[in-house]
Amino acid sequence: MRIVAVMNYKGGVGKTTLTANLGAVAASRGLKVLLLDLDPQTNLTFSFFPVDDWHERIRNEHTIKRWFDGDAPGREFSLAELVLTPEPVNRLVGHSGGRLDLISSHLGLINIDLQLAAHLGGTTTLDSSQRRFLELHGCLRRGLQDERFSEYDLVLIDCAPNFGIVTKTAIVASEQILVPAKADYLSTLGLEYLAGSCDELKRDFNNFAHHNGGFGGHRPITPEILGVVFTMVQIYSQQPTAAHHEYIQEVKQNPEMPVLHNMVRNSTKHFSGSGEGGIPAMLRHPQKDDVVREFGRLTDEVLGKLGMSAGVIE
Repeated sequence: MRIVAVMNYKGGVGKTTLTANLGAVAASRGLKVLLLDLDPQTNLTFSFFPVDDWHERIRNEHTIKRWFDGDAPGREFSLAELVLTPEPVNRLVGHSGGRLDLISSHLGLINIDLQLAAHLGGTTTLDSSQRRFLELHGCLRRGLQDERFSEYDLVLIDCAPNFGIVTKTAIVASEQILVPAKADYLSTLGLEYLAGSCDELKRDFNNFAHHNGGFGGHRPITPEILGVVFTMVQIYSQQPTAAHHEYIQEVKQNPEMPVLHNMVRNSTKHFSGSGEGGIPAMLRHPQKDDVVREFGRLTDEVLGKLGMSAGVIE
């Protein structure tokens, strides 16, 4: 199982659209995919379930907010109990042997960071403070170690556009971090800072774990930047426009910030709004469509970097 966090400090960069379509295309190729929605906007969830259905059937008992609630996230029941299987998309991908499941977010998740921050206080010694840090930040990682998740080939975590505690639990749980970004000043401004924040979290977690006696039951974490995916790219004559090309080249000059070769072009025809009828755009349009083919190559690149092919983990 490969676990990938999809994140950027900047909102509006196509993060959720990338996650939904990447997961759907991977599932259509025979992979077992789990999408985990950690963004309080809940747009990833609404890409697969109608809002009315979510209000009636999901929001009270089957969201990640319920799992994070309480003094010890994940201690009262298993994360696996929250897994949902959206029917429309699975009717399309089922013929390949793949499956796409989802754990729903909740609009109230925005308040969870404050609750979790309160849990970090109240300790009287350095050791107990560090143990509390490890337990809290490692809760999602621990939850995904449930045997029931072993059937999945790929887990994609859609993070909120911040670096709060909920997002940090996703980084601790992940092996790789995929960073969608628009090719403009504001979207690329914080990329280096994001990488530094992830490195700092990794350093703190591993130092605290080691201090608490041979990693204190917590294995060291090794999340790495899988790559930056440029989204909403304006294409002219099969190439990014000059303005977008400039920002793409600028990011590529940073040796610590890998950039994926493939990108997602700007197309309101394909990417306006959430998934129609619970089907992401890349499964709704013909396979010969240029944008669909481009996204297929992006999926190939991401899976290749993860050491995966259709149905196989190398």
